[in-house]
Amino acid sequence: MTKYLRDSSRPHPVSLIPTVIEQTHRGERGWDLYSRLLKDRIVFLGTEIDDAVANVVIAQLLFLDSEDSAKDIMLYVNSPGGDVSAGLAIYDTMQYLHCDVATYCMGQAASMGSFLLAAGTRGKRFALPHARVMIHQPLAGFQGKTTDIEIHAREILRARDTINELYGKHTGQPVEKIAHDTERDNFMSAAEARDYGLIDEVLTTLKKPGAP
Repeated sequence: MTKYLRDSSRPHPVSLIPTVIEQTHRGERGWDLYSRLLKDRIVFLGTEIDDAVANVVIAQLLFLDSEDSAKDIMLYVNSPGGDVSAGLAIYDTMQYLHCDVATYCMGQAASMGSFLLAAGTRGKRFALPHARVMIHQPLAGFQGKTTDIEIHAREILRARDTINELYGKHTGQPVEKIAHDTERDNFMSAAEARDYGLIDEVLTTLKKPGAP
């Protein structure tokens, strides 16, 4: 039996992390909800992506791969995107693992969020029916000396080309089409994301383990 508790002493409900209490033969055991999900090989990416978030996600991926490299990891994404280098760090780790990483989008997967969604194992990339997916080119804003601005501009162009190539690899779309489609914010429904190759299937119910 599982019970759910909330710490009502905190002032901001959006920051509450429920505690899960499980009954075992030794009595009750408490988990914070994210740790309990991790026990079932579920990693939840539900914020903007920065270095701190990336480090936590990477640590969870590496831990689960070391625990059992034969079982899938399920990465759930509801993110507006974030830092390019942080997103690429998560991406590289996903490709580095021995186990498959199934990706699921609910809510939204925008910018680097959509990039990580598409980077899941082919055939195991999913979105819920009303999820929204958005692709675009990396955003940049610099100030300072002209030389420094030029250096950063070259770097953001290099990052753009890298991301476009990787989008092409995971979607099957020509890089030229990716470059054109990411010139501006490009929003897609779950069905449109499936047709584009960002995901493989739109889910209405949770797939049972081992189900085709």
